[in-house]
Amino acid sequence: MSHRRTFIKQTVKATAATAIASMGMDAKSYGNILGANDKVRIGVVGFSDRHRQSHIPAFMNHYKELNFDIVAVSDIWKVRREEGVSFLKSKMDHDIIGCKNNDELYALKDIDAVFISTPDFAHALHAAEAIKAKKDVYCEKPFSETMEDARYALKVAKASDRIIQIGSQRRSGFNYHAAANFIQSGQFGDVKMVELTWNVNQPGRWRRPDLVAKCFEKDLDWNRFLMNRPHENFDPRKYLEYRLFWPYSSGLPGQWMSHQIDTVHWFTGFNHPRSVVTNGGIYQWHDGRKNWDTITAVFDYGPADDLSKGFQVVFMSRMDNGDETPSEIYFSNGGELNLITNKVSPKGGLTERFAKQMGMKANLLPEMSLSEVIKVEAGANTGGDPLTSAHVRNWMECIRSRKQTNAPVEAGYYHCIATIMANAACRTGQKVTFDEKTQEVMAGGKPFKY
Repeated sequence: MSHRRTFIKQTVKATAATAIASMGMDAKSYGNILGANDKVRIGVVGFSDRHRQSHIPAFMNHYKELNFDIVAVSDIWKVRREEGVSFLKSKMDHDIIGCKNNDELYALKDIDAVFISTPDFAHALHAAEAIKAKKDVYCEKPFSETMEDARYALKVAKASDRIIQIGSQRRSGFNYHAAANFIQSGQFGDVKMVELTWNVNQPGRWRRPDLVAKCFEKDLDWNRFLMNRPHENFDPRKYLEYRLFWPYSSGLPGQWMSHQIDTVHWFTGFNHPRSVVTNGGIYQWHDGRKNWDTITAVFDYGPADDLSKGFQVVFMSRMDNGDETPSEIYFSNGGELNLITNKVSPKGGLTERFAKQMGMKANLLPEMSLSEVIKVEAGANTGGDPLTSAHVRNWMECIRSRKQTNAPVEAGYYHCIATIMANAACRTGQKVTFDEKTQEVMAGGKPFKY
C-alpha cells in the first residue's frame, strides 16, 4: 500500500476518533445516540464537478455511521439538475427531489443542512441565503470575491446559530495541525518568509467545451445565475467556465491561493495582509479568458502599528508548466518547515560560522518530522480527497455536537480579504491595502469594485 493511501486511512480514522473523544463518549455510545428519528437530511445547492467528485465520495465515507442522508438537489440548469437527481439517487438508493432553484429547495420541510458548490462569486450569497433559511452549511471556497458580499454573509452568519464549514480542507489535515502547533508554540521562531506555489500544465483546466455546446438559455435561469453581478446577455462560457472570467471569479487567487493563504492566517494569527502587489498576465492560453494564467503576488504581513516587524508571503502560480504539486514552505531564522515533505529542518538557518562573525550564537532548528509534533503520522498531501473526507466528517460531527467546525465562517472571511486584495492588485496594477475600519480593500485610495 502506498504512503499516500496509508495516510488517507489513518487521517479518516484519526479524525473520527479525535472527534468522538472530544464529545465525551466512546464509539459505541456515539453509535447508540443515532436513531432513525434523528437522521440529518442534506440538500445540495449546485450539482457541480466539485460536489460529484469530492463532496459525495467524502460524504459516502461517513453518512451511514453518522446517520445522514441526501434528499434533494437544487440547480438552475436543467441538464445538471437532472444529472444530480440521477447520480444522487444511485448513491443514496432512494428518490431525490430536483429543485429548479433554492426557493423550491428551502420550501421543503425536511432539509437540515446544505452543501454549496456554486460559482465562486455566489458562495457567500448562497451561504447567507441558507443560513437565513436556518440550514447548516458546508460552503466551498473562495468564500467571496467582493468585500460587500463577504461582509453581508459574515453578518448573517454571526447573527445565527448555524454550523458553518468553509471548504478550506487543509484545516482538517493532521500535518497542518502539527505545523500550526509547532509554529504557534514558538519552537519555530518568528516566521520570516512563506513561499506558496501551485503550478499545472493543463490547457483544459476550467474549460468545459463539451458542456458549453449543450448549454442553452432556455434550459436555465440566467438572471438567477447573475445574482448581483452587472447584467449581460447569456453566455454559456461564463456560466460554465466562470473561473476564467471576472467578475464571476478571480481565477488563480480565489481558486488556489485561497487554500494556501488560509494556512498563513491560521498558523500566524494575522487575519489579512498589510499590502499586496502582483504581476502576471495571460501568457499562454489565449482562448478568450479574462483571468490571468500566470501570477506572482507578494504580500506583506505584520502588525499595522509596527512596520519594523513582519514577514513576506509570495504566491506564484502558472498554468502552462507544472505537475500540480502545491508547495508551502515556511522560513524562520533557524530553518524551514516544509509542508510537501512534512519535515522541519535547519536548512537555511543561521550557522555558527556566520553567527560568530557578528558575536552571535548559531540558530538551527532540529531535523524532525511533523508527525513527531503530534505523535500521529502526517503523510504528504496537497489538499486533495483525504483532507476533504476528514473535513466533511468534521462538519457532520459538528452538526451533531453543535461545536465550532475546523474552518468556521471567519476563516472564509479572512482568506477572501487576501484573495480580493490580490485580485484588486491584478485589476488595477496598484499596491493594494486593507482599511481595517471600513473593512474595504483599497486600491489607489478607493475601495476596489468590479
